[in-house]
Amino acid sequence: MQDFSQISTARQQRALWLSTIAFTTCFAVWMIFSIIGIQIKKDLGLNDTEFGLLIATPVLSGSMLRIFLGVWADQLGGRKVLTAVMLAGAAATWMLTHAQTYPQFLIAALGVGIAGSSFSVGVAYVSKWFPPEKQGTALGIFGAGNIGSAVTKLLAPMVMVAAGWTMVAKVWAVGLAVMAILYFLFTQEDPSLEQRRKAGVKPMPFAEQMAPLKNLQVWRFALYYFFVFGGFVSLALWLPRYLIGAYGMDVAHAGMLAACYSIPASLFRVVGGWMSDKLGARKVMYWTFGVSVICCFLLAYPDTQYVVKGIKGDVTFHLAIGVVPFTVLVFVLGFFMSLGKAAVYKHIPVYYPQYVGAVGGVVGMIGGLGGFVLPIAFGALNDFTGVWTSCFMLLFVVVASALAWMHFAIRRMERRRFPQIDRETDLPEIIDAQRAARG
Repeated sequence: MQDFSQISTARQQRALWLSTIAFTTCFAVWMIFSIIGIQIKKDLGLNDTEFGLLIATPVLSGSMLRIFLGVWADQLGGRKVLTAVMLAGAAATWMLTHAQTYPQFLIAALGVGIAGSSFSVGVAYVSKWFPPEKQGTALGIFGAGNIGSAVTKLLAPMVMVAAGWTMVAKVWAVGLAVMAILYFLFTQEDPSLEQRRKAGVKPMPFAEQMAPLKNLQVWRFALYYFFVFGGFVSLALWLPRYLIGAYGMDVAHAGMLAACYSIPASLFRVVGGWMSDKLGARKVMYWTFGVSVICCFLLAYPDTQYVVKGIKGDVTFHLAIGVVPFTVLVFVLGFFMSLGKAAVYKHIPVYYPQYVGAVGGVVGMIGGLGGFVLPIAFGALNDFTGVWTSCFMLLFVVVASALAWMHFAIRRMERRRFPQIDRETDLPEIIDAQRAARG
C-alpha cells in the first residue's frame, strides 16, 4: 500500500503539471487534421466520407494503442513511456509533410495518432502520485490537456494561411519533440514504481492486468466515455467543416468558433474532477447525460420550412438555429461533456486501483474509437441524407442509450443491495396509511 504522506507536495505538483502540459501538446498534435485536413480535402478533391476517414484515422491508432501503453506505463513507468510516445508522435508528424496521395495521408495519419495514446499513460502515471480522495481533481486537471484541441483551432489556421499546411505540421512536430525532452529532464519515476523496484517485486503480468475486462461494468464505463470523450473528439474534428458548410464561414472564423466548444469541453474537466470528489461521480454523470440529451436534441433539429394551409392562404414558418444559439448550445454541451469525462475516470482508480493502466486504457480506447467512428459516420450521414444536423441526430441516439443503460444498471444494483426498495413507495399518503395500519 502506497504511503502518500511520504510524497512531498512539490513532487506531486511537478508530476501533475508537467504531465498536463505534455498531454496538452500531444492533444494539439492529435487534432491537427481538424484544420490542415480542410486544405488537404480541397487539394485532393475528397468527399465528406473520405474527409471523415482522414481526420478520424489518427484517432484510430491513438485509441488502439492506449490499452497497451496504459499497461506498459504500469509496468515500466509512465515517465519513460510518455517520453517515447511524444518523440514517436513528433517524428510521424514531421513525416506527414512528405505525403502526396490519399493513401499516403492515411498512413501518415496513423503515425500522427501515436500522440493521442498519451492519455492512458498519463492517467496511470498521475494517479500514482495522489491518494484516492484527491485523484478525481488530479485527473481532472490532467485531462484538461484536451484544451490542446483549442490551441490547434486558434493557432493552426493563422500558420496555415501564412505559410501553408506543411508548416503547421513542422511547427507542431518540433513543439512536441521539445516537450518530450523537457518532460524527461524535469519529471521523476512514480512512487509506486520506485517502491516496487526497492522491494524487488516484478510488474504484474499482462494477462493479470487484463483480468478486470471480464466485468460488464468496465464496458459500461467505456460506453460513457464513448460519448463524453469520443463525442468531444469527433465534434472537435468535425465542427470546422460543419461551420464552413452549414454557415458559410471561412476556415479562420470556423476554427475560432469551434474553439468555443473545445475550450469548455477541456478546461472544465478540472471542475468535473473536483465535483466528482465532493458530490460523487454518479451524480455528475446524471447531470452530464441529462443536459447532453437536451442539447443534442435541439442541435439535431434541421433548418426547416413549414407551410400551413391558413384561412386566407398559406402561412410559412422557418425554424433554424442561428450562429449565436448554435454557439451557446455547443458551449453548454462541451461544458457538460467535460464534467462527464472527469467523472468517468474518477470511477476507475476507485473500483480498480491495481489496474488503472489496463482499465483506463480500455475505457480510453473505446472513447477514442468513438472519435474515430463518429466523424466517419458524420461524413457518411452527410453524403446519405444531405442534412447538416444529422451528426447531432446520431449523438442524440448515443447519449440517450448511455443514459438509459446507466440508469437501469444503477437501479439493478440498488435492488440487489436493498431488496426492500421494490416494496416501498415515495407517496407519503401511502406510507402514512401503512404506518397507521401497523400501529
